[in-house]
Amino acid sequence: MQDTVISPPRLQPEVLTERPKLHKVLLNNDDFTPREFVTRVLALEFRMPEARARQVMMTAHQRGVCMVAVFTKDIAEEKATAATDLGRKNGFPLLFTTEPEE
Repeated sequence: MQDTVISPPRLQPEVLTERPKLHKVLLNNDDFTPREFVTRVLALEFRMPEARARQVMMTAHQRGVCMVAVFTKDIAEEKATAATDLGRKNGFPLLFTTEPEE
């Protein structure tokens, strides 16, 4: 009978994946874009109920800026650009920006 050598099983290297970094979408206040228009943009682009959109708009109006939502970087930038572009197409200086979440 032959001796059989048993080797330990080969271990697969453990792959560690990180969660994607999140980015905040911010609504920046301006003194020219009508409040009703801002509320509509928030409802359309960010699928907010009208009452929540009004609340976000008023917070930005009173404080100068308000966080709208948090997404992965690509989606945050895409939504901020789409919302800003909607304002520009309608002749308003509406501005949404993004920044990394801490």
